[in-house]
Amino acid sequence: MSEKEIIIGLIPDEYKGLRLDHALMKMYPDYSRARLQKWIKSGAIMIDGKLLRPRDEIRGGERVEIEIIAEDEVFLTPEDIPLNVVHEDDQIIVVDKPSDLVVHPGAGNSSGTLANALLHYFPEIRTVPRVGIVHRLDKDTTGLLVVAKNIKTQTNLVEQLQQRIVSRNYITLVHGEIISGGTIEDPIGRHSVDRKKMAVKLTGGREAITHYRISKKFTGFTLLNVSLETGRTHQIRVHMSYHKHPIVGDKVYGRKINPGKNVLLTLVAKFPRQALHAAELSFKHPKTNQQVLFKAPVPDDFRALIDALDKADHEA
Repeated sequence: MSEKEIIIGLIPDEYKGLRLDHALMKMYPDYSRARLQKWIKSGAIMIDGKLLRPRDEIRGGERVEIEIIAEDEVFLTPEDIPLNVVHEDDQIIVVDKPSDLVVHPGAGNSSGTLANALLHYFPEIRTVPRVGIVHRLDKDTTGLLVVAKNIKTQTNLVEQLQQRIVSRNYITLVHGEIISGGTIEDPIGRHSVDRKKMAVKLTGGREAITHYRISKKFTGFTLLNVSLETGRTHQIRVHMSYHKHPIVGDKVYGRKINPGKNVLLTLVAKFPRQALHAAELSFKHPKTNQQVLFKAPVPDDFRALIDALDKADHEA
């Protein structure tokens, strides 16, 4: 059964000169370029009340009206993968994602993802773009994600993210002893050489704002509470690495450890993933408009690492 939803927006002035499909990709990143082009060509997208072509240049400030008709995510296969569902109602699903789980299929990950698992347990979301996934976590980052059960809810949550209403708080363990909390505002963009990586790009990068405060200090390490004001790819990992405090276990942006015979440093060096956990997620419920808050405890492997550092300091 098809589901329809009308989305209305304004093209930002800074998108002046872009192709229509490119501007819409920036405005609505949850929809693929192919899908947006299909909607443009079928007449489902009106610009100032007119039908345009995907390649037509926009001037900025135009009114966009999109009539979305849901389509099955037929390329995904439901898979019986264990999920820790923190909350479910008729509008949303909140999941505590484990490590070593990719959120959505991509190059090299055609199956075994959170999206495949969601389709198995919640087949009704098959018509929602990206099976309702509103935001992502890296493969080895654990913690909370919200999933929309219908297009209207997904649109609402995406708009909350864009308006910075959604609160996302993380716990992370970083190298070095940080003196005090602060805010990092270095812009982030695609790495100029390694296109799989992100990097601080002081010229041409996108706005990225990360707030952090100290939770606990250890010898050689600091446990931080981090909150995101923006949601760039790898944002916390890139920001902390750029400021010489990379996340423990981060194989891409991290620091190699030569532990020697130090038992504790050996434990840190062997931690198999980035020590980063999405611990709290808060937003306005799309149906009630009331603020809701969800929490997820630090997973056992991360907790054991924190406890080992704490014990070592007390015994020193």
